[in-house]
Amino acid sequence: MALRSAAAAAPRGPRRLFSTSSFGFPPTPAAAKPREEAEPSTNLFVSGLSKLTTTENLRAAFSQFGEVIHARVVTDRVTGYSKGFGFVRYASLEDAAKGIDGMHGKFLDGWVIFAEYARPRSQPPPQQNGFPTYGSR
Repeated sequence: MALRSAAAAAPRGPRRLFSTSSFGFPPTPAAAKPREEAEPSTNLFVSGLSKLTTTENLRAAFSQFGEVIHARVVTDRVTGYSKGFGFVRYASLEDAAKGIDGMHGKFLDGWVIFAEYARPRSQPPPQQNGFPTYGSR
């Protein structure tokens, strides 16, 4: 009798496929941990850029908050359009902090951009005879 009442309470048809009646959500994978913040540096990572944003536009926007030594929008080799991110290097940590405070979450070329301290590059994979190694042999 209990089985019949449980079956009657469960949704029927296509709704049954999307029902979460008796099953919980799967546990989140370990890789979904929030990223830790990078240490303060003079190099900033800027994401959320428009495809039309140029290096000059990026430099002009961030130069309001301090002396910009270098600015670069990473572009696609084929199209020449922005890949949506870039880097800005300031002369001092104070200027970099002002740049983050001034530009994080603001609009540039019609898109909301995000500025944060850049993380150092990870080590490249070991090479053997000048070629990267793939898999284990």
